[in-house]
Amino acid sequence: MIMNHKDIATPNRTKEILQTYNLSAKKSLGQNFIIDTNILKNIVEEGDVSERTTVIEIGPGIGALTEQLAKQAGRVIAFEIDDRLLPVLEDTLSPYNNIEIIHKDILNVDMEAFYTSHLKEAEEIVVVANLPYYITTPIILRFLESNLPVDRMVLMMQKEVASRLSAQASTKAYGSLSIAVQYYMNAEVAFTVPKTVFMPQPNVDSAIIKLSRKSENVNVVDEKLFFTLTRAAFVQRRKTLWNNLQVAFGKDPMMKEKMSEGILQAGIDPKRRGETLTIEEFARLSNAFSQLNITPQNAIR
Repeated sequence: MIMNHKDIATPNRTKEILQTYNLSAKKSLGQNFIIDTNILKNIVEEGDVSERTTVIEIGPGIGALTEQLAKQAGRVIAFEIDDRLLPVLEDTLSPYNNIEIIHKDILNVDMEAFYTSHLKEAEEIVVVANLPYYITTPIILRFLESNLPVDRMVLMMQKEVASRLSAQASTKAYGSLSIAVQYYMNAEVAFTVPKTVFMPQPNVDSAIIKLSRKSENVNVVDEKLFFTLTRAAFVQRRKTLWNNLQVAFGKDPMMKEKMSEGILQAGIDPKRRGETLTIEEFARLSNAFSQLNITPQNAIR
């Protein structure tokens, strides 16, 4: 057993833990262990974590970030999918009595049941995670679409993905993912994280993104239609809005006439590209389409 309870996020302590438990980072789970305590403290600070905070952490690994969260938070609930890490976490986090480890894949959790059993009494809920790139988007959207009353999310991810989530209209990184996230939250990149603070080092730099719950969402009548429309607008970025919408909604004369009317009602030039439209403009367009009962003919992924 590791009785030394100095900060986990140092090169020596991390090596000691990995050697003791004969562990190596699992590539299939995108594991990279952070070996810089200052980075972790900055993450906790960005989350405004205090005694009134219940933190949901995804992928605690060997507990480096979990430990820093536990020092500030009222409660930390951490989801770990890798069963090799459960005995490690039991050991490394043993000094803290405000941590609960749940051995489950967050993507398979019944969020409604989880809220009832764990979060009903929470004053504020903050999600914190160091996310592997291949599962970043599904996890974020899982939380945003679940209706869990999350106040903030502070997430480490590939720098390029963070740029996409926080991008504004008329920029190269702006797309349907930017809109899907910013429909619910204000998004800003807090700081970048060099690959040198990880063991093993990833191939790319990371960034910390902070998502804060919007006090008021944009007015959308039919959310499903809104998200279908925004995805459709970016199917081929270089094409006009009009051309992209025809692919999703159909090209028969009656449909084209209805779409023309909807675009006119929304006050948008059909020759514009999707990337130039703000979320508010997409909302106006979606509401006009909804009013005219325009529904997509083809699935857009």
